[in-house]
Amino acid sequence: MAVARPLRAAGGAALAALLLTGCSVTVKDPGYTPPAPLPPLEQLKQAPLTDAAAFAAAGDVLAFVTADRNIVCALTSARGPHLDLPYEPNNFSDPGNRKLDTVPVAHCELAVYPEPNEADITDTCSGTGLGYLGGSALLTPGKATYGECRSGVSAMEAAYGPRGSVRGGTGSQGKGPQGNKDIAELRVLADGGNLERNGLRCSAYNGGVACGNISGGVAFFISRDHYELVPPEGKNTVAAPSKAPKSP
Repeated sequence: MAVARPLRAAGGAALAALLLTGCSVTVKDPGYTPPAPLPPLEQLKQAPLTDAAAFAAAGDVLAFVTADRNIVCALTSARGPHLDLPYEPNNFSDPGNRKLDTVPVAHCELAVYPEPNEADITDTCSGTGLGYLGGSALLTPGKATYGECRSGVSAMEAAYGPRGSVRGGTGSQGKGPQGNKDIAELRVLADGGNLERNGLRCSAYNGGVACGNISGGVAFFISRDHYELVPPEGKNTVAAPSKAPKSP
């Protein structure tokens, strides 16, 4: 009992200090249900825009990774099939491609990803020896697609997959004429962040990334366990069922 009195006194003093300093203790409500995430286009419309200067990569390209290092994205440009990606060697600036129209695009890659739904396979990869694989998404002003003809892993898989290295696809191949960056050098876009370039936006939220063209009503959402394609207004949204994530 001789020990219990000081302990009670100390507890009372601590309680009195809390009351005097105005501190409060937050208790979680077990019955609280958080609101459902916004649809991709609504997220892109409503989320405040993030200062783009911190995400400048090569030229006027914006690039970022998500906080969990599962997704890398670039708001960039394309000439035909050639994308100006700061994290992969590419042929965007080759003299022969400069005659092609330049259009704004958003491109993302994942380290862990779902397989593409059969209805979303847009290329037979005929005669190339490649397979149509998940792990990448592309947005143009009028269309969103998921997957690509590819042999092997994506750059993000190479960087942050189970057997990856943070140098990814650029580390072993050099940084190229566009001044490509290692993926590990890119800034993290915090959850809720929203970047815009040439009318296209990308936002990190809900465990993934949404990119879209608000005026055209087209977007995609990607995460490690599912993806969603939002076609132009007037067409039905395509949501792929959740499948086991793919990673080497």
